[in-house]
Amino acid sequence: MKAYYLCGVSNTYFQFKQFTVHQQQAAMKVCTDACLFGAWGAKKIQETNFEDTRLLDIGTGTGLLALMLAQQFEGTIDAIEIDADATQQATENVNASPWSNSIHVYHMPLSDLDKTGYHFIISNPPFYEQDLRSPLQQRNLALHDTGLTLESLWENVNRCMHPDGLFAVLLPYHRFEDCLQHAGKNGFSLHEKVSVHQTEKHGPFRVMLLFGRKKTEAVSRSVIIKKEGNYSAEFVDLLKDYYLYL
Repeated sequence: MKAYYLCGVSNTYFQFKQFTVHQQQAAMKVCTDACLFGAWGAKKIQETNFEDTRLLDIGTGTGLLALMLAQQFEGTIDAIEIDADATQQATENVNASPWSNSIHVYHMPLSDLDKTGYHFIISNPPFYEQDLRSPLQQRNLALHDTGLTLESLWENVNRCMHPDGLFAVLLPYHRFEDCLQHAGKNGFSLHEKVSVHQTEKHGPFRVMLLFGRKKTEAVSRSVIIKKEGNYSAEFVDLLKDYYLYL
């Protein structure tokens, strides 16, 4: 099964080059933008100089991001998830992968995490704030901030992160300014902003952000998923280590 579908397509599993993501128990399914974010996040880690890297995946869902990061580096990843079914799904996916010894999945809210000093924190958090709520509570937790607001996310990132650490987050584009305000309140500066477009004809629908406590001039750029009906060169470069047919 080809692992390059957009959100909303409910396949029971996605086969990547080095691991498989089963998702029937998780409310949040594998998405193209999440895959792009995971590959981009792995690249950001490779650009750092941390010798003993400790990572945290907030709201791991199926375990997708943790697995993508584990494929590219040697280190320890803690993956936390508030939903019991998703936690079980992530645990099964991790145990069936080559990195079962380096990824640790925990069923808990972020506020209960008592570990600190993470060098890199990554999160694809609940997207929407009181927008188009679903009647399904599990899906609300996955898609909306009923269980985790941006304010709470930033307070806990500030608490858990190493002083020199980095935080990567994926959001709908319209949440960018809100996220930036919360980052500033917690003493973080924007290091990189990547606007994500479906095609050249579409405006940005997602934004990938990288923050750190060190003040620096932010890099701002865009990535287009498809050009003229095919995956763009930049998309292929990021996902070629993961997608089966790239």
